[in-house]
Amino acid sequence: MTTPDEIGSLTLFSRRVVLADRETAATVVVEDGIIVAVEADHQRAGAVDLGEDLLIPGLVELHTDHLEPHYQPRPKVHWDPLSAVFAYDAQIASSGITTVFDSLRIGSDDDRPTTADGLLDLSEAIETAKGTGLLRSDHHTHLRCEIPSRGVVEEAESYLARFDVRLMSLMDHTPGQRQFRDEEKLRTYYRGKTGLSEADLDKLFANRRARAAEIGDPNKRGLVALAHRAGIALASHDDTIIDHVAESVADRVSIAEFPTTVEAARASHAAGISVLMGAPNVVRGGSHSGNVSAVDLAAAGVLDILSSDYVPISLIHGAFDLRDVPALGGLAGAIQTVTLKPALATGMTDRGEIAVGKRGDLVRVALVGDRPVVREVWRTGRRIA
Repeated sequence: MTTPDEIGSLTLFSRRVVLADRETAATVVVEDGIIVAVEADHQRAGAVDLGEDLLIPGLVELHTDHLEPHYQPRPKVHWDPLSAVFAYDAQIASSGITTVFDSLRIGSDDDRPTTADGLLDLSEAIETAKGTGLLRSDHHTHLRCEIPSRGVVEEAESYLARFDVRLMSLMDHTPGQRQFRDEEKLRTYYRGKTGLSEADLDKLFANRRARAAEIGDPNKRGLVALAHRAGIALASHDDTIIDHVAESVADRVSIAEFPTTVEAARASHAAGISVLMGAPNVVRGGSHSGNVSAVDLAAAGVLDILSSDYVPISLIHGAFDLRDVPALGGLAGAIQTVTLKPALATGMTDRGEIAVGKRGDLVRVALVGDRPVVREVWRTGRRIA
């Protein structure tokens, strides 16, 4: 009996193989988990014919919060963490995602402490699941750090001593800045979630602003230094103004997650920082929180990476929705936003494209109208979905 962690060999033919720079009919050969041949305009005898279906690289997901609803499907209900990890992994793989960065949150913003998120329980469950060899996708950790949180640097340092982390993001949800520059948006959120009075909200927001002023800067310096010492890629979060981008450049950030304005996205892209936006933003036709449209950034040529954020299947849908945006260069360029570009932004040079020497991470895609449907998924040559 084989398991997903084993490597495999296969030979596939598709009339629409999506390479990094173009589409072509081709035979793709994988041996011992690695692509050893891409034979353009040739159908090798014995190759599995995919008919009219496309063949694309396995998707690379850098920021998904979707493990959370599997672990906490209802308020105050915590599911068995190992069961939650396997269920989440199955959904990730069936969405065509062969490499996933599991987003886990450290630090508190008052209403949601780290311990309530089950950080350690989930992290230990992920490690246990990896040890079984039964996970379908290749899992890595994205540690999301809430900057103005007491003890967050020490928590992060302790976490890195126990678990492998490949990406760290720097978040600051202080009222009146970044995503919540319009404080009324945050008030609306809290009114619906907590039922707090306006006086209670005034007190809560004042406390959060005071704490950010007291510990925000030293905490950020500590987290940046920690990431650089450990050789971990850094991401900013919700950059809004040019000054935020200047800070990211100084901190040697490689990814700008969810910039809220065109100005911040343009400045990040110009500085060589990869701009990441949510695929649900693309699929829905705009941001659910009223920030900049991902489609507008793509049209302006400053969108580099898509993330499924809270809907795993949105990753492939978002890429296909962008295939007619001229600035991206057709379907091949749109697929790069969910394969090659996120891989390179996190230092993964062994995956993200269908090319000789790369991992045999592949997805068979059918089109129903203009919607992509994942039919088969292979990781290192082994079918996982």
